[in-house]
This record gives sequence, C-alpha cells and structure tokens, in this order.
Amino acid sequence: MAYSDRELLARLIECEAGGEGDTGMRAVASVVMNRVNAVGGEYARVGQGSIRRIIMQPGQFVCASETENGVYNPQNIYNMRPTDIHYDIADWAIAGNRLRDVADSLWFYNPFSANCRPNFPSNVGYLQTRIGDHCFYNPTDAYYKT
Repeated sequence: MAYSDRELLARLIECEAGGEGDTGMRAVASVVMNRVNAVGGEYARVGQGSIRRIIMQPGQFVCASETENGVYNPQNIYNMRPTDIHYDIADWAIAGNRLRDVADSLWFYNPFSANCRPNFPSNVGYLQTRIGDHCFYNPTDAYYKT
C-alpha cells in the first residue's frame, strides 16, 4: 500500500467517523494521534510513533481490515474517497491538535446503545466521554503494563 500517513489518516477518519460530523471526526483523529504519541504501553511499543503502524495494527480498527470474521468488509479504508474535510482534519491532528473532550483517550467504540460501559477494553481504559455514537476511553495505570 503506497498511501502516505496523511492519506491513511484521512481514509480512516472518513471510514470510522464520516457520519459523526466535524467533532466526531476530530475525536477519532485525536485517538489515533494519542496512540501515535503514547509514552508507554502497547501503542508506544507497537506504534513507535508511526501513524501507519498504529492504523494497520491488526485488530484495532475495523476499517483497516478488508475482512471481518472471514467475510468481506466493504466499509474499509481502501474503499474510502476522502474529501477536503477529511484531509483538513488529518492535517489538524498531525499538526498536534487534539479535541479537548477526548483528552488522552486511546480507544473508542460504538456500543449501539444509549449507554457507554464504564471500562473498555477490560480495565485498561475508563470512560472519558461520549461523542455522537462513540464512547471514548482514557488509559488507566493498568494500560501501561500492557
């Protein structure tokens, strides 16, 4: 795959949060960049400061996978066609900006319900906020032991 980091991030933003408006897309971009800049734990070890490594880390973003559970996943970064807003938000995040409400969040997910669970995944993250359909989680001290 010859996509630049900017292109990968724009495609992921569109795929993961394209229907969540400007704030939702900025929140997802913030999580990706929080992982890129993680000072410890799994993301620091695996990502080593690389947007590409963070996005392409297996099992992290459904949109980075062409198949899910052995079935073709049409909602993937390869099928996205980012527009100016996706590139603008990617540039905003790469420049060091973060959505304040997301804080240090390293995870997000859509619970498909009105409630966010208090911890995700397991006890390495605690609920920070909900933006649109997604719940965002900051790391606990236990994350840094991963």
